[in-house]
Amino acid sequence: MLDIKFVRENPDLVKQNIKNKFQENKLPLVDEVIELDAKSRAIKQEADSLRAEKNTLSKQIGALMAQGKKEEAEEIKAKVAANAARLAELSKLEPELAEQVTKIMMMIPNIIDPNVPIGKDDTQNVEVEKFGEPVVPDFEIPYHTEIMEKFNGIDLDAARDVAGNGFYYLMGDIARLHSAVISYARDFMINRGFTYCVPPFMIRSNVVTGVMSFAEMDAMMYKIEGEDLYLIGTSEHSMIGKFIDKIIDESTLPQTLTSYSPCFRKEKGAHGIEERGVYRIHQFEKQEMIVVCKPEDSRIWFDKLWQNTVDLFRTLDIPVRTLECCSGDLADLKVRSIDVEAWSPRQKKYFEVGSCSNLGDAQARRLKIRIKAEDGSKYFAHTLNNTVVAPPRMLIAFLENNLNADGTVNIPEALRPYMGGIDKIK
Repeated sequence: MLDIKFVRENPDLVKQNIKNKFQENKLPLVDEVIELDAKSRAIKQEADSLRAEKNTLSKQIGALMAQGKKEEAEEIKAKVAANAARLAELSKLEPELAEQVTKIMMMIPNIIDPNVPIGKDDTQNVEVEKFGEPVVPDFEIPYHTEIMEKFNGIDLDAARDVAGNGFYYLMGDIARLHSAVISYARDFMINRGFTYCVPPFMIRSNVVTGVMSFAEMDAMMYKIEGEDLYLIGTSEHSMIGKFIDKIIDESTLPQTLTSYSPCFRKEKGAHGIEERGVYRIHQFEKQEMIVVCKPEDSRIWFDKLWQNTVDLFRTLDIPVRTLECCSGDLADLKVRSIDVEAWSPRQKKYFEVGSCSNLGDAQARRLKIRIKAEDGSKYFAHTLNNTVVAPPRMLIAFLENNLNADGTVNIPEALRPYMGGIDKIK
């Protein structure tokens, strides 16, 4: 969420940013919120003036009564009563207008970074760099569920009977591989200086609206009926929420956390052949990383975060590439985002396995996460997040890139301690 003062002073810049994100329907919101803000400030000024006048008049009444000037005191009392009626009216309008301003401000997108390419949707994202040589073997790579089924490692039919489409049972060596990847990712991030955390898997609505836009919330979140609780779609939500209404001492920054959690998503509109199996599902597990830092450090941390994911995938012999997300593909709170995509030998193309985002002070402003400087001044923090790994989608890339012609799957050296020391799944 932007600062209303910034919108007031830079309306043309805010409007151009909206155009760059191809959200022209939101252009009227800028003038509307500026007008409402002007009314809100005028009402506050009038209310403050009436409160000050009330104090002055009350003192005059006391002085007049002491002098026996009862008639003059009564005249001033009548004026105080009239002011009180107006003040009551203004006191009701103040929060109403403030709420309207906040509601609109939460719909106006964040200002994107100058590095972000202008484009309408994800088809216009820009490749940045490739890591590792993508290989297409001289034997056919089966669909990922077929690979899993040969190991008796997945049961989609039973899951469909129990929970419906979009769920799965992982079993045997495939389930073990799933857990091994999560454990390896946890230790990988701990070794890079991040503090491990297991967060709440449900969050309240004020945290949900603090970390994401209304559109994202509607498309992703499952609400617990009858309670002010939502199942998390990613542990970033509760991890950033950990700092809600906090004032963080500048000397303790950056706060770097890596978290494990199950994730739950509606996945509205999922369709197509690549939506079969475990590619796009309602429930999965994930290792995440988040950073809370000073504004001047967020660009440096952005590059560190996506590099962590690239490095992890390369230790598992999976070629990856990075894509700079274009303006139209950025969620409203994001300043900048880079997707990490893994190579699929079967599809002969890359597919998304993680996303790294810098949200500037948007989440901090909504959640009131502030930093206290040495001189006592306070300012909003910057927040960032990135996927470490999100199996079982990550397992698709792992199985395809480590599959042998005889149907066995290689276990890279880095993962063997988490798989009981074996070098292959047979």
